[in-house]
Amino acid sequence: MTKILIVGGVAGGASAAARARRLSEDAQIIMFERGPFVSFANCGLPYHIGGDIQERSKLLLQTPESFLARFNVDVRVMNEVVSIDRDNKTVTVKNLVDDSEYTESYDFLLLSPGAGPVVPPIPGINNPLTHSLRNIPDMDRIIQTIQMNKPEHATVVGGGFIGLEMMEAFHQLGIKTTLIEMADQVMTPVDHEMAGFAHAEIRQQGIDLKLGVALQAVEYVPNEHIASFGSGEDEEHQHIEGELNLTLNNGETLTTDILIMAIGVRPETKLAQEAGLKIGELGGIYTNEMMQTSDPSIYAVGDAIEEKDFVTGSQTLVPLAGPANRQGRMAADNMLGRTESYQGTQGTAICKIFDLAVASTGKNEKQLKREGIDYEKVYVHTASHASYYPGAEIVSFKMLFDPNNGKILGAQAVGKDGVDKRIDVMAVAQRAGMTVEQLQHLELTYAPPYGSAKDVINQAAFVANNIIKGDAAAIHFEEMDSLTDDQILLDVRNPGELESVGFIKDAINIPVDQLRHRMSELPKDKEIIIYCQVGLRGNVAYRQLVNNGYKARNLIGGYRTYKFAKM
Repeated sequence: MTKILIVGGVAGGASAAARARRLSEDAQIIMFERGPFVSFANCGLPYHIGGDIQERSKLLLQTPESFLARFNVDVRVMNEVVSIDRDNKTVTVKNLVDDSEYTESYDFLLLSPGAGPVVPPIPGINNPLTHSLRNIPDMDRIIQTIQMNKPEHATVVGGGFIGLEMMEAFHQLGIKTTLIEMADQVMTPVDHEMAGFAHAEIRQQGIDLKLGVALQAVEYVPNEHIASFGSGEDEEHQHIEGELNLTLNNGETLTTDILIMAIGVRPETKLAQEAGLKIGELGGIYTNEMMQTSDPSIYAVGDAIEEKDFVTGSQTLVPLAGPANRQGRMAADNMLGRTESYQGTQGTAICKIFDLAVASTGKNEKQLKREGIDYEKVYVHTASHASYYPGAEIVSFKMLFDPNNGKILGAQAVGKDGVDKRIDVMAVAQRAGMTVEQLQHLELTYAPPYGSAKDVINQAAFVANNIIKGDAAAIHFEEMDSLTDDQILLDVRNPGELESVGFIKDAINIPVDQLRHRMSELPKDKEIIIYCQVGLRGNVAYRQLVNNGYKARNLIGGYRTYKFAKM
């Protein structure tokens, strides 16, 4: 009989336990969780705080009792595995309720300890009003602070998934909120110009967004005060805990009533390190494609591990629930005699930011530059479904690809509707090894309420293939503010648009529909840099000009991309 021990529940560990039982009725499976909850929806925690998920019980996916009843898994909550004896294949477990210790033997051991929040050594950070959010007890403490301190102002440090979701939760609760991000953008899986749409939305909702700013010090000012209202049985007690004075690295100070630290997570590797298991260069537990650590009897999955990047093949850290679930399933397969290999992580992700969705898959431009990978990029801004049918919203879409072979390197999208659909299609296309040439031929659903005859993805593929074939010459938004005397800027939009949405200074304005008759106004000895609102009319103008012997380039993504890149 195979004996499997699992350290940590939630996504990876719980998936492995359930899969192992489905494959073997005879295996002995014990799962240890140092917290009080074995399987909970940690991605849902901010949504309970904000009130979208009203019942706390909805976050508890499985209990020890339900796991035992359905999967015959011995789940031991409040039990922490404190050491591993690899030679004797045993673990030492501490019961956190009574502080007793005991040992358990194993045939296979699965490590799924997850990742802990990064809390920098900022003076004064340890106080009752500062929280991080990783699990149910963290969530309960935040809710308790909100109920007791009745904050009028909240501060969130960190513009990643948790930070953005907590920002929105506070906003929904009617609490004035400041978001502080040390980088020049929120949501680092997407590039800065795509994050610009999120910045505009965040500010429009009244959030005090501070980019390129870091928290430097925290001063806790306690104010233990009990005010009584009414009398007798109706008497209420209002407990005010105090406030925090924050010092920022730009010289600003800020007073706030609750502080959330959400600057990122770090793999939990203490147990693995102390057992002498190999730790990768990025700081996660090393695993091979079978999910084995450097000890073949010990497997590891989830946020604690380094995994293979699908695009580059190099090691990466991607703390996402989808990969953790798949890794847990594959680890269970391999522990029970099957041969499954993990095919790499694309990092496909999405985040709700008020009415916007921001999503991405594969590599972003920052990563491609850092790794020295040759790439080209295109942008399209087009309707989520037929523009003449009510409710159409603009999808702003960016695609990164290899200009030599058309390989898809990554994609990003922002909008109010249809964003998840486009990034999911791109994630599948990338995993299937499709090229941008093949993307032209995707046959996607079309009816006016749902899509367009030429989908967002088809259109991006058309632009990309125009560039590859030489039918279009691209210029990008970051080049627009450094044009030379040998170039002339041509705005081919209608004059009314310049007034309503803005323009790039020093441009000649000739609407595209007048260009054929006014082409002589442009010099042939200079390069014409064309732009319109989203790039479509610019391409029409580009073809007219080059067919008439002019040298020209078109701003890909148009003025919309240029404008939001500066947000």
